[in-house]
Amino acid sequence: MTDRLFELTSFQRDLLYVIAGKTNPSGQEIKQELQRDMGEITHGRLYPNLDTLVKLNYVEKGQSDRRTNYYSSTERTMESLRTRREWEDRHVNL
Repeated sequence: MTDRLFELTSFQRDLLYVIAGKTNPSGQEIKQELQRDMGEITHGRLYPNLDTLVKLNYVEKGQSDRRTNYYSSTERTMESLRTRREWEDRHVNL
């Protein structure tokens, strides 16, 4: 696989999964979803990683209102996650 998904951190991949599972979640919604499973996530960890995903064209960022941004998956994200899932299935026998 030549996609850069393998170059992302596990946290960045987790962000992609959460965003892909929701419709245009805000940063706060993403944070709350992750905190249910991971514990406290700081602003300083969340937003720089979201910005990286935007720069790499895995996530699109839009504005819901003056104070709230939303994030959505790109086609690249969905294809990369499908490819990643296939790769995982080849290597893990459950």
